[in-house]
Amino acid sequence: MEWANQLCENRQFGSKMTDSKYFTTTKKGEIFELKAELNSDKKEKKKEAVKKVIASMTVGKDVSALFPDVVNCMQTDNLELKKLVYLYLMNYAKSQPDMAIMAVNTFVKDCEDPNPLIRALAVRTMGCIRVDKITEYLCEPLRKCLKDEDPYVRKTAAVCVAKLHDINAQLVEDQGFLDTLKDLISDSNPMVVANAVAALSEIAESHPNSNLLDLNPQSINKLLTALNECTEWGQIFILDCLANYTPRDDRESQSICERVTPRLSHANSAVVLSAVKVLMKFMEMLPKDLDYYGTLLKKLAPPLVTLLSAEPELQYVALRNINLIVQKRPEILKHEMKVFFVKYNDPIYVKLEKLDIMIRLASQANIAQVLAELKEYATEVDVDFVRKAVRAIGRCAIKVEQSAERCVSTLLDLIQTKVNYVVQEAIVVIKDIFRKYPNKYESVIATLCENLDSLDEPEARAAMIWIVGEYAERIDNADELLESFLEGFHDESTQVQLQLLTAIVKLFLKKPTETQELVQQVLSLATQDSDNPDLRDRGYIYWRLLSTDPVAAKEVVLAEKPLISEETDLIEPTLLEELICHIGTLASVYHKPPSAFVEGSRGVMHKRLPARTGSGEGTECPDVGNAAGGSAPEAAPSIIPSQGDLLGDLLNLDLAPPTTAGPTPSTSGMQMGGMDLLGGGLDSLLGGDIGGSPAMGAGFGAAPAVMPASLNAPVGGGLGDLFDLGGGVGMPMGAYIPPKTVWLPAMKAKGLEISGTFARRAGVIQMELVLTNKAMSVMTDFAIQFNRNSFGLAPAGPLQVLTPLGPNQTIEVSLPLSTVGPVMKMDPLNNLQVAVKNNIDVFYFSCQYPISMLFVEDGKMERQVFLATWKDIPNDNESQFQIQDCHLNSEAASNKLQGSNIFTIAKRTVEGQDMLYMSIKLSNGIWVLAELKVQAGNPNYTISLKCRAPEVSQCVFQCYEAVLKN
Repeated sequence: MEWANQLCENRQFGSKMTDSKYFTTTKKGEIFELKAELNSDKKEKKKEAVKKVIASMTVGKDVSALFPDVVNCMQTDNLELKKLVYLYLMNYAKSQPDMAIMAVNTFVKDCEDPNPLIRALAVRTMGCIRVDKITEYLCEPLRKCLKDEDPYVRKTAAVCVAKLHDINAQLVEDQGFLDTLKDLISDSNPMVVANAVAALSEIAESHPNSNLLDLNPQSINKLLTALNECTEWGQIFILDCLANYTPRDDRESQSICERVTPRLSHANSAVVLSAVKVLMKFMEMLPKDLDYYGTLLKKLAPPLVTLLSAEPELQYVALRNINLIVQKRPEILKHEMKVFFVKYNDPIYVKLEKLDIMIRLASQANIAQVLAELKEYATEVDVDFVRKAVRAIGRCAIKVEQSAERCVSTLLDLIQTKVNYVVQEAIVVIKDIFRKYPNKYESVIATLCENLDSLDEPEARAAMIWIVGEYAERIDNADELLESFLEGFHDESTQVQLQLLTAIVKLFLKKPTETQELVQQVLSLATQDSDNPDLRDRGYIYWRLLSTDPVAAKEVVLAEKPLISEETDLIEPTLLEELICHIGTLASVYHKPPSAFVEGSRGVMHKRLPARTGSGEGTECPDVGNAAGGSAPEAAPSIIPSQGDLLGDLLNLDLAPPTTAGPTPSTSGMQMGGMDLLGGGLDSLLGGDIGGSPAMGAGFGAAPAVMPASLNAPVGGGLGDLFDLGGGVGMPMGAYIPPKTVWLPAMKAKGLEISGTFARRAGVIQMELVLTNKAMSVMTDFAIQFNRNSFGLAPAGPLQVLTPLGPNQTIEVSLPLSTVGPVMKMDPLNNLQVAVKNNIDVFYFSCQYPISMLFVEDGKMERQVFLATWKDIPNDNESQFQIQDCHLNSEAASNKLQGSNIFTIAKRTVEGQDMLYMSIKLSNGIWVLAELKVQAGNPNYTISLKCRAPEVSQCVFQCYEAVLKN
């Protein structure tokens, strides 16, 4: 029996500790004696000496001086002694790297031992010795062990590869160990498969962009087969790996779910949570009307309930995970309310978590039961728990409208108890109930006012002040009540001061004659006597409003408030999706993504749930912003006027429409580009009138007078004349359209995700948008506006979202663009700043369009004109670039480029090198001339660009690269 296990067993069963004598020695000159014993000829004496060394090492004594003597003991057939020596070696190899090399020969020899336990022990120890000098000697033994006939050795070697990769990643890749590890996924032994998956997952985490776990239906099938036969930790590794796979369709998703479901009945809670994670992820792809979908929901409830019968620490982890599951799919546990009722002996952290889940599961069907429980909790002795219970009653009132009256009655009963902290919490939640149900429960205000004197907590005082200010017209002595708070104004917390200021201004607007002195007093306290910037700013705003326009002040301060909803404490949908993908990990306990608490490169890969079939894109898109290369030079030609500071332009309030030479197109939609994002356009962004008003000129997305018959046809109303297309030349097939990327993530836009790309079809530039609603509420009233940009891009019509966008819905919209908007040089040149408005808010983002969208169809120059122009443009304006890894011949390249309106004027061959001369015309009249050198067999092209506006060259080069490589 190995020593460590023996020691462990002796401790576990409380038997007499036979090895304890090694820990109790107090001799002096111990090292000298141990050295003599280690070099003894008697095997038994050697073993006793090594045990004493390990005991000393365990209690923290430095026995590194004995390194050469202990290493000499490696040459033994005794398995127990060998294990002890290896244990010592692992601990001290790092501090004695030169001495550790002495052990290499023994490792190599042990890796060929007939006993598989010794072979496995050798390879495991090799992986634990983190010394660079030794690693290169270990490659051959490791390679043999990875192909060993014994599965125990192979599974140990698989983990050793991950350890070696952590020490020297390059060495592992060069030696081909990663490929061998991938082959082990097809091993006949399930434990070998599980360890191979664990090792590959570990390596993939530290290299997020490497596609090490190349999962496909065949490899998934092998993993599912191994799942039934490996140990519980092996099952967790395999389930976590399955969770990273995205099935091709709902049938494959269902098949995987069916084979994973039996893991829900496993005794190990980690296996259960990993199985729940896989099922929660793959359920996204199952149609809700499928019978199996309903069956799966029913099967998920019992294992989650069973987790709550474990010890408190495990219960807490289970509850944190259940909290996420209930937010995503409340229907799973809707009939299991009773298991979340609090027990008297639950620790406080379990009680509070159960309370939170009870609120999330509260519905009309079970609200009576829930309220009875909460009222009971509110009389407990634990102050924190009582506070949370009182708040929970208020949340129930807001969530289940039918229960609101019963909740208010319960809260009033609790106020009558006169327990100070209960009263204060009740007042805070009643304020929220007033916000949710205006003009319904105001009769209780008198009862609340009776308890004014007992309020000593800032939140409760602020809530009471809000109630008095909001309902001042119903409270006869409102001015006296607020004046009593004003006496100690400077001693109050900022929260109370701000609320008091607003409440007194409300009171003044409702009863101006009686409270003039009071309002002057509070404004003076807030502005002249306060050093808090928030309070001072609010005070000055009210002061100016009241002194210049009392009617406007009334509209602002007494405006109708939006109703509050129970959803305010829900996790943001995009974050919730990511956390569901991390069920069973630390992220699901913290309710934060791994990137928030894991340092370095590990854990920063954002995970997403797969999209339901047909609901748009579910894959991650890379961030936009790095598409454009070098920035444009300072000096700009007259074609692209430069304007000092972008912020200045964004904040500029100039409403004048753009002045363009020639006839102005007759579409009001064209003019909207004349408005700045934060200038006059802001009125229409925030106002409800999307059609715009005559006073403002072009509204936000006003309907154009002439709309194109179809989105793919040339835009009418002057655009055709502007481009001088003579009927709109069709673009050849194969035009390059960049892949869609996420421009506005849902986390930054209250649940609205916008991804898109740009295309040019039949002479019309189009912005192709995909709008996805990841919020809980319906989105309507969409409109779009651009800021000034380098080439005058502006919407040629409104954003056509004809139907409301429901939760989890996706819609694709094509927006035609014109190039007659106001011009301002951007950095990078092809940067576009966009504002999108809907019924929720206005959102801003920037994206970069490929400049090839501006290449017009009449850009083919005559040969003579080309030659004269090339000579005429100064040589200083010539830029040269390299296009690498392009495997097209000159003809294929020419045809491909013509699809994007890059025209070949002439071709000549010089010493086996094809020279293509090309011309491009941009929508604003800039000509770009190019010389492309293509050599047969050489994948690197050279391109020279000449242009009167040289800052365009970098963008044009990027277009060449994108078109030729895609």
